[in-house]
Amino acid sequence: MPVQLTFAAPRRAKPPRHLADLTAAERRDAVVALGERPFRADQLSRHYFQRLEDDPAAMTDLPAAVRDRLVAELLPPLLTPVRELSCDDGMTRKTLWKAFDGTFIESVLMRYPDRVTMCVSSQAGCGMNCPFCATGQAGLTRNLSAAEIVEQVVAGARALMRAGLRPRVSNVVFMGMGEPLANYTAVIGAVRRIVEPGPAGLGISQRSVTVSTVGLVPAIERLAAEGLQVRLAVSLHAPDDDLRDELVPVNTRWKVGEVLEAAWAFARTTTRRVSIEYALIRDINDQAWRADLLGRLLKGHLVHVNLIPLNPTPGSKWTASRPADEREFARRLAAYGVPVTVRDTRGREIDGACGQLAAATTRTNATTS
Repeated sequence: MPVQLTFAAPRRAKPPRHLADLTAAERRDAVVALGERPFRADQLSRHYFQRLEDDPAAMTDLPAAVRDRLVAELLPPLLTPVRELSCDDGMTRKTLWKAFDGTFIESVLMRYPDRVTMCVSSQAGCGMNCPFCATGQAGLTRNLSAAEIVEQVVAGARALMRAGLRPRVSNVVFMGMGEPLANYTAVIGAVRRIVEPGPAGLGISQRSVTVSTVGLVPAIERLAAEGLQVRLAVSLHAPDDDLRDELVPVNTRWKVGEVLEAAWAFARTTTRRVSIEYALIRDINDQAWRADLLGRLLKGHLVHVNLIPLNPTPGSKWTASRPADEREFARRLAAYGVPVTVRDTRGREIDGACGQLAAATTRTNATTS
């Protein structure tokens, strides 16, 4: 029986309107509709995107008589932290958030010597049904709004600022819960808020933003036409259609060849190198012959391979490859001239893989309710 894929989120109440959902022009219109002068929108934007402020009392350039109303209408609370876990000597911090409707999402803040990366969720759950992924097994609850996505980045930046830590958030990867390109409009809106210079946005470099996908070919083509210099990451996980049909069920709609051709077209249009994400699963996709097949498919293209030792979900039959097989897989790819690295596996002891903490919390709530 073919696997059922869910691209559209179930109908649910929408998150409250937020400044980060709106373009700069739309913010000015919203402020005018509230009876205020247009420049108040820039003031609100400066507080949110540049000063990372969430306390109305600190927004002293706004008249006290209108401050609370403007904040309530355009800076409503979106996400409430439920649980925070740290590891790697505090360099990795995962946050479980509860949205306005009680759904759970996750984000991860990863500090490195030369950068700070935020891994954000784009959906609550995921409809792609990949069997080795905790989020995929949870199913899709709903799409996140652009502002709910941006708020994850702002919250990370705010936490760094208040702790006196440097540098600031410099990189954003859409590799948390959900399939970003299945929530296309909100994700592109969030990307634009993330990269727009202040006060319109956070001012993070476009080249420091990565959007991942399991291979929604029409959306990849659409992304290439956006005029953005973001990086595309394709979660391939298998070079042959027989296995990828099982590991990434969307492959039954768009085969490996179609996905890679869309990726190469993206690279030609943007001149950006494509990342191929490949979770190494013991005795499933880590055979030497599959490394050779992948090498032949990628040879000569503007590409880089991230090999990811699988972070297994509790009770799953899927587990990480043996270190020797991992090394041999990387060696064979390099022999074809394909740049390859093994990704740093952050957060194993804090349910670091996307969806694990949310799934654990949901299970706990279900058993205690």
